[in-house]
Amino acid sequence: MKNKQHDQPENDLPRELVGPAQRALAAAGIQRLEQLTTLSKDQVKQLHGIGPNALAQLRSALRARGLTFAEGKRAK
Repeated sequence: MKNKQHDQPENDLPRELVGPAQRALAAAGIQRLEQLTTLSKDQVKQLHGIGPNALAQLRSALRARGLTFAEGKRAK
């Protein structure tokens, strides 16, 4: 009998993320793209270490999987 937990990689965040962004996501308990779908773009942007480039990389990775950030405050 297979353990489904081992069928998916433990961390599927973009490898090209810089260290501060990786540490910010780890500190928030985020290891998988699916976890980002529960947060708005603004919430992710507020994490210390997440800059415009990291946000763009995350958005691109989500889009590639057909996922998006959660709906949140409207962008101005």
